[in-house]
Amino acid sequence: MVVDDQVTNLKLLSDMLEDNEYEVRQAINGVTTLKSVELSPPDLILLDIKMPDMNGYTVCEKLKANLKTKDIPIIFISASDESLDKVKAFSIGGSDYITKPLKLVEVLARIKNQLQIKQLQQELKERNAYLETLVKELEKSKKKSEKLARIDALTEIGNRLYFNDCLEREWQRSLRQEQPLGLILCDVDNFKLYNDTYGHLKGDRCLFEVAQGLKIAVLRGTDLVCRYGGEEFAIILPNTDNQGGEAICQRIIEQIQQLKIPHRSSAVSSYVSISLGFASLMPSPSLTSDVLLSMSDSALYKAKETGKNCFFVITNINDSFPMSKPTIFE
Repeated sequence: MVVDDQVTNLKLLSDMLEDNEYEVRQAINGVTTLKSVELSPPDLILLDIKMPDMNGYTVCEKLKANLKTKDIPIIFISASDESLDKVKAFSIGGSDYITKPLKLVEVLARIKNQLQIKQLQQELKERNAYLETLVKELEKSKKKSEKLARIDALTEIGNRLYFNDCLEREWQRSLRQEQPLGLILCDVDNFKLYNDTYGHLKGDRCLFEVAQGLKIAVLRGTDLVCRYGGEEFAIILPNTDNQGGEAICQRIIEQIQQLKIPHRSSAVSSYVSISLGFASLMPSPSLTSDVLLSMSDSALYKAKETGKNCFFVITNINDSFPMSKPTIFE
């Protein structure tokens, strides 16, 4: 777009540009320019400074204040070669400044230069937009991968790796807050016989249903149910002492019984049953989470040794076996 209040100058510059295969629009004042540019933004504006009613500086300021037109390069055209005029032109957003009388070679060179800069800026903008989209997709993919890395695909609960991380994190948190940390290890009774009787597909479905049953039985959002390995599960219970652990163990066994998953090969029940070992510790700097894990494992072993379909609670860290009597369910 060529803007000049002098018709002779306007025609001369327009003809010169059209002869060099540029598509040219004309405007003779600032108001017309602003309306035309708003309706259809040009690639570049050649703008005369001295015009009645609204000079080129004001036109430039209004265009740069408009989000739709702020990126259009503006080359000022003026008879003035004063430094102050040039400084003002650049300070309000002008891209270049040409003094009259105009020289065709210079005008064409400056126009070509500004159009190339605009094209490069547009390409950079598009590339940045693409990179931003790519970064968002990568972040989404990363979060999905991290989630998948924490989830056991078969049971849709936390996996062993996630359990290890969470146990250590909860141990440290309980240590800071001086709260007891409880842990349940549980095992599906006679699961090998279940697989031998019903097949591995049914076995997989059984583990899934047991996992979901455990999630239902563990009521608090802070408790974490994970698959420990094979048919074994682990449940981290923050701020849980022995009394609280016993209540949760009882609720878990009752919940698994309510699933009524047939198990005709079981020696302890006509339905799938579960054995549990619970331990609770008040973390201290002299202990590690492995101690709690070992205690729970010992309690689970005793529950299975006793006859399964029951739970044991360890009450003393110094005992090599649980001191409480098992709670057995018929």
